[in-house]
Amino acid sequence: MKITDVKVGLVEAPLITPFKTALRTVHSIQNVMVTIHTDDGQIGIGEAAPTHVITGETLGSIQFAIEQVIAPLINGMDIAEIAVICDRVDSCLYQNTSAKAAVEIALYDLWAKKYNAPLYELLGGYQKSLTTDITISVNNHTEMVHDSLEAVKRGFSILKVKVGKDPAGDVDRILKIREAVGPNIVLRIDANQGWTPKQAVSIIGQLEDAGVQMELVEQPVHYSNVAGMQYVTNHTQTPILADESVFSPKQAIEVIEKRAADLINIKLMKTGGISKAQQIANIAQASGVECMIGCMLETKISVSAAAHFAAANKIVTMVDLDGPSLCVKDPIEGGPIFEGETIQMIKRAGLGF
Repeated sequence: MKITDVKVGLVEAPLITPFKTALRTVHSIQNVMVTIHTDDGQIGIGEAAPTHVITGETLGSIQFAIEQVIAPLINGMDIAEIAVICDRVDSCLYQNTSAKAAVEIALYDLWAKKYNAPLYELLGGYQKSLTTDITISVNNHTEMVHDSLEAVKRGFSILKVKVGKDPAGDVDRILKIREAVGPNIVLRIDANQGWTPKQAVSIIGQLEDAGVQMELVEQPVHYSNVAGMQYVTNHTQTPILADESVFSPKQAIEVIEKRAADLINIKLMKTGGISKAQQIANIAQASGVECMIGCMLETKISVSAAAHFAAANKIVTMVDLDGPSLCVKDPIEGGPIFEGETIQMIKRAGLGF
């Protein structure tokens, strides 16, 4: 099974409501889709999300990286040598992690198809069903309470609440959401780097003192301020989840060694694909640090790849794969079955498309 062609296109999907965080506001998904073709007629599919405020990539830069740099280097290679191909993809250009991820996802899709097995089984096959949270965008507290209640009505029992854009009002937002949804709904708080270390300790402390149960607080401070995140971790009771601070296995080691966070969020668009994501999961498992699998604003293509990765790894105990649930209609058919908060893996080769 040798690679004969790499093609790039566009996949689009409007969102039910605007996606708002401390970093950006998005109304519609516009991502790069990759298809890799082989000499025996198989096609692997992948996707890249241009999240310029996090990975630094745009639609144009992703397309150029894939078409002009990556594709010429992997054409003619045999899918059986997937470790060699992934190493070539990783080393051929600096960063550009989403572009690399899209290609890797398509490669792993083909690799599993070669052996006629679902990808999650080949990667480990730990579980067949996942439970995802759903994102509540940052807005005024009235809108956030409304969106939270609507999510609960849709059957979601875990809410990922975005804050950090207006630190002065964040305590009130979270208090009102907890009061509205009741004690049995799990709250994950995501500041998206929006607080200073002292603000984070103060806000989390106020919520803890008020008796608000939070499963975790994600990336409370700027990604580069590992010492600041360590300060927050050491001065709060609520578990801290590192997201933007961990792109690579090396950064995962640093965060774990410094005990700068209690948990790590793995995203394929940050790691550059499944191979590096697996390295981070192995490091975390050896260190006893549980992981979340997350996503950017992605359609079912790359979210399904993340689901396969999560289903294969015992250390991935939290799932934030709500991309398809945020869309008016996801344009992609096939793959794992997304029904409310449940993601069910299926017995089809590759990613299942």
